[in-house]
Amino acid sequence: MTDALKRLSDEGVAIWLDDLSRKRITSGNLAELIDQQHVVGVTTNPSIFQKAISSGDGYEQQLADLAARKVTVEEAIRMITTADVRDAADILRPVFDATGGQDGRVSIEVDPRLAHHTTPTIAEAKQLAWLVDRPNTLIKIPATKAGLPAITEVIGLGISVNVTLIFSLERYREVMDAYLAGLEKAKAAGLDLSLIRSVASFFVSRVDTEIDKRLEKLGTDEAKGLKGKAALANARLAYEAYEEVFSSDRWAALDKAGANKQRPLWASTGVKDPAFKDTLYVDDLVAPGTVNTMPEATLEATADHGAVTGDTVRGTYDAARADLEAIGELGISYDDVVQVLEDEGVEKFEASWNDLLKSTEAELARLAPSEG
Repeated sequence: MTDALKRLSDEGVAIWLDDLSRKRITSGNLAELIDQQHVVGVTTNPSIFQKAISSGDGYEQQLADLAARKVTVEEAIRMITTADVRDAADILRPVFDATGGQDGRVSIEVDPRLAHHTTPTIAEAKQLAWLVDRPNTLIKIPATKAGLPAITEVIGLGISVNVTLIFSLERYREVMDAYLAGLEKAKAAGLDLSLIRSVASFFVSRVDTEIDKRLEKLGTDEAKGLKGKAALANARLAYEAYEEVFSSDRWAALDKAGANKQRPLWASTGVKDPAFKDTLYVDDLVAPGTVNTMPEATLEATADHGAVTGDTVRGTYDAARADLEAIGELGISYDDVVQVLEDEGVEKFEASWNDLLKSTEAELARLAPSEG
């Protein structure tokens, strides 16, 4: 084992685990990862919960109780998922206290079927914050067009938010703008800005997956030479945008009022292409004030052989722009790629949610007590 995870933390990268299950909580595994692997946060999404609950590990008694109460399947899922998030938040509470609220966070997502509806997203975010009832929760809201005003509204209410499914640089700027607008609303309402936190989940590996597929189709040497470059270039330019926005006059006024920067969070950091090193989206995205949320396999790979050599983001912006321009010159449309990825991202989470509804409904029916 190297101590790459410690070096990563020392460089200002917060290590969050992109996974949660009841077994991970009750077995002591989550506490162990916090204690030994420098993990300081947890993210969840509909796919993670679908996998966890479908495995059945540790959920039987709660499902039986919910079946006895004849709750709806939607209510059952919310009771189960918020229980896991609440327990994980309690395990991470010492980290939250030690970092002044910056880390020790657990994220839970609004119903993905609401991704294109602003008002229900706001209502769901408020409900989730109330249900979990822990100060170290982040409510995940997707960065769809409908999600942007919801982000502003929810931040304005003093609820901390993890903005998810960000693929494009333009949309990322809109997300930061929505966050600042929310802080301005919170400030006008007299709320304590220092208690409001946010991260912006900028997705990485899926960008390479989509662009590399198109480069492969072109088949030229030039196209093949650009494989594996788009995702890093995109993320690095996102960090450039972050530096710009959080050094603006608009930010300075909020900073003075005690506000916290919205940290960039590298999401989807598991490498999909076996031709790439399995720690690519960790080693090559080291920058201060960021979060890297990793699936367990990536966390283990980084602990074992990660090559953390300092900041690998700042100073790369011109090369990153050149890589994206070269891809564009081959006829691959950046705008089309990021729109496809956003649409697919929402669809995948919705499909996982629907699978979860079906499997939970079947379990409730199976465990329902006989009348009497």
